[in-house]
Amino acid sequence: MGSSRAADFPDERPNGLDDGLRPLDDELIGLDPDDPETKAFAEHLKNMRREQPAFTVEGYLAGVENFADSANRAGGLRRLSAVVVVLLILLGVAVSVWFGLGEIVSTFFD
Repeated sequence: MGSSRAADFPDERPNGLDDGLRPLDDELIGLDPDDPETKAFAEHLKNMRREQPAFTVEGYLAGVENFADSANRAGGLRRLSAVVVVLLILLGVAVSVWFGLGEIVSTFFD
């Protein structure tokens, strides 16, 4: 017996059949599904379509994970830029903690 509701999205498979890369079949027509480059391209398309929760802790952590993965794959100037961005963020956190601790210590021992 079929479902009484239509698929909300064209990539939605009936009965929950989804083995990870199958929603991308339409874009991979004519390519060998066992080829490693095709699998990598399908994974890239899957990542591009993935919607992450916005304005939540999980969304921010997923963004940090994506940034870290991209930085690890990058090389040369892009990797150096990612390292500089991370160091500037850590420097900002360290300065904020330093001033915060200074305020706490001056409050208690003033």
